[in-house]
Amino acid sequence: MSLPQSALGAIRISRGGLRLALHATHPDHGMNRFRILFALAFLALLGTLDVSLLAGQASFDHLLTRAEATDFMETSSYEDVMTFAEELAAGSDVIHLTSFGYTNEGRGLPLLVLGAPSASPEAVSATGKTRVYLQGNIHAGEVCGKEALQMLLRDYARGAYPAWTDDLVLLVAPIYNADGNERVDLRNRPRQHGPLGGMGQRPNAQGLDLNRDHMKLDSPEARSLVAMLTAYDPHVGVDLHTTNGTRHAYRLTYSPPLHPNTPDEIDDLLRDDWLPTVTNRIKQKYDWDYYYYGNSSSRRLGWYTFDHRPRFNNNYLGLRNRIAILSEAYAYDTFEDRVMGTLWFVEEILQFAQENAGRIQDIVEAADASVVGEALATRATFEQSESEVTILMGEVAEERHPQTGEVILRRQDVSHPVSMYEFGTFAPSEVETAPAVYYVLPEAEDAIVRLRAHGVETAAAPSGSVQVEQFVMDSTTVAARTFQGHNERVVYGSWQMTNTVLPPGTVAVRVDQPLGRLAFTLLEPRSDDGFANWALLDQQIEAGAYPVLRSR
Repeated sequence: MSLPQSALGAIRISRGGLRLALHATHPDHGMNRFRILFALAFLALLGTLDVSLLAGQASFDHLLTRAEATDFMETSSYEDVMTFAEELAAGSDVIHLTSFGYTNEGRGLPLLVLGAPSASPEAVSATGKTRVYLQGNIHAGEVCGKEALQMLLRDYARGAYPAWTDDLVLLVAPIYNADGNERVDLRNRPRQHGPLGGMGQRPNAQGLDLNRDHMKLDSPEARSLVAMLTAYDPHVGVDLHTTNGTRHAYRLTYSPPLHPNTPDEIDDLLRDDWLPTVTNRIKQKYDWDYYYYGNSSSRRLGWYTFDHRPRFNNNYLGLRNRIAILSEAYAYDTFEDRVMGTLWFVEEILQFAQENAGRIQDIVEAADASVVGEALATRATFEQSESEVTILMGEVAEERHPQTGEVILRRQDVSHPVSMYEFGTFAPSEVETAPAVYYVLPEAEDAIVRLRAHGVETAAAPSGSVQVEQFVMDSTTVAARTFQGHNERVVYGSWQMTNTVLPPGTVAVRVDQPLGRLAFTLLEPRSDDGFANWALLDQQIEAGAYPVLRSR
């Protein structure tokens, strides 16, 4: 005798214990705790379940996320997440809790480490394992990642996924935008289908979008993040979001790094193998469709991805020569479906990572090779696919929020295949040859501080006369509107040879270091996401001199 899969969900027994997947394979997959307990008791009576498998896991049986405890009506507060994390770390000898920095309002940013003897960067590095960073809640109204990561941590503590940490170290940050998370409002993320009890806001306490701050580093959160990336150096980063754009039929969309300077080895791995494998496994297990992130355009039919610039997390990680995956659950799915779809995505990402751990390290090592002398993009534009692709378009229905009475949208289980061109990659529209070294003059002190915050290696520049290239500006434009606290600038001109004596305090930045791609993008004057663009060199530029020289 057996219970139907649709009633029980997936039950998997492994050498680490028993994992109950809190879902079923049919569309209405919600499953409450009483049904799980009933299933366990039923199987035990039939003699098909060895209840001794549950030994050592009982201490976490009561541990539910705020979402689970409220039937997915609410999302976890910062205190909820910290209590959850502290209880896991206190009750498990395989989960270690630390902090990787602070928010603008002084909240500690939790980092849970799995697969190492302690949470220190030294202990993590000494394992020799492939390191994977998992991040939730960079936008605090997009909370499915925060809940999914807590559930994954608990399931791991209960004995699920036993093979992962044979080859992986997991670095889990479930609540990156902790300040924004606490600014709960029922009207945040309008039209998104829950959580109906409200959610946090998109920006941090400074009003900054943390997913636009990876280059300029204006927030303490971003500086904390890049310091963590430098200390732990994860090979892979996964950033979990929710998208509320086009009415499509995908339960989740994703993206690799989009900057054209991303190492080819990383792009090939993700587009040719990793993401297709995960997509196929999700389809086989749950019959859900996932695809590359995009929105359709009414002006010119096509499937357009977002933006190549490294101000975005996954593009930034690509310029650090690291593998990055962006996850975007669908805002008009129910909150429960978004959480489960995100959890399944992370599970399959980690399963692939464990199966290919050595290969991932080899690819990252190759990506760290010098870029000196290569033609690298300073600006880029959309690239059209060679032929049309089939995009699954969907429909939504209007419902009313029970507390506010305002319209929210709910995904309908329909799918309309539409052929269109895909604009999912970028091609360089302007390039420069990467030099051997940049010289940052001492008056650009703010740029020097930010370079070091990124982890870019610097050294004292040589004394005496040197032959260098100087960027001679012929014009500049400044955006009329402020964006993220800055009026973005574009400079025009050309590099010209000159002999000069570098003043004391000049800093040399060699481009043959692992972060050479990032240094290039920060320091090139025509870069569309560098220090000049973010108006961080305005004082020197307005005085008529670009304060960075270079040598080939």
